Amino acid sequence: MSHPHTHTHAHQHDQHRHQHPAEDDAAQAEVLDLDAEVLAEHLATITDWLPLDAAPQRIVDLGAGTGAGTFALLRRFPDARVTAVDASPGHLLRLREKARALGLDGRVTTVQADLDAADWPDLGTPDLVWASASVHHLADPGQALRKVRGLLAPDGLLALVELAGFPRFLPPDAPAGRPGLEERCHAATDHLHAEHVPHRGADWGPVLTAAGLTVTGERTVAVDIAATEHPSVGRYALASLRRIRTAVAELLDPADLAALDRLLDADGPDSVALRPDLAVRTERQVWAARR
Repeated sequence: MSHPHTHTHAHQHDQHRHQHPAEDDAAQAEVLDLDAEVLAEHLATITDWLPLDAAPQRIVDLGAGTGAGTFALLRRFPDARVTAVDASPGHLLRLREKARALGLDGRVTTVQADLDAADWPDLGTPDLVWASASVHHLADPGQALRKVRGLLAPDGLLALVELAGFPRFLPPDAPAGRPGLEERCHAATDHLHAEHVPHRGADWGPVLTAAGLTVTGERTVAVDIAATEHPSVGRYALASLRRIRTAVAELLDPADLAALDRLLDADGPDSVALRPDLAVRTERQVWAARR
């Protein structure tokens, strides 16, 4: 399981794999990498907030994707080791390559696993389990969270992180001549999610409690990053909206699809990557829970 938006990221629509899963995997990985780059400061805010009694030594990152959470946690806890778990071998390969490039490969282990499977591989007894934008993809999140409870060390903590929907990037007024285009794209993805990802947007507090965990903290982190503040916002918007187009092309009317394609033409005059008025707007919600 991976970050949706991709998110979307993670990274993000695993349920919409089409005829070319390797291409889809690569496109999702690009969004995940850009998500990690652009939202790094907000991710650090979350890792700093975690209500831990002591710095964790053993961490499991469930649905690690290409490693946004893994590397944020390694930075935050310099004595920790992380086991990164994901269903995608391509994502895990990318994560290992990053770890080697950063000189962190000695602190990272990757495990390919389907978190919907009845049996999980041995993930040890972690002090911290991190699950970012992954649990909502599961067929039975409650079952997975019960497994997490069984994994955790006696004083261990689960951090469950979710995005409050896919990020918005465009100003509401007339992108490529079609006011409201982005909202209609999101309405189409919401329609697909309602069918294929019913747990997206859930209130995870009661689900965590039902799994035998005790919620010890909850936080919402607002994200609003202008293109003028981060050089990768344009590329992030381009890659993310391309993912959305793949998912919802058949649901948009021809005029909206044509306007979206003008935005996605990287060399065209309306290219979203070149707009100075972009911003990344979303929220991250975090739940901390103990055994």
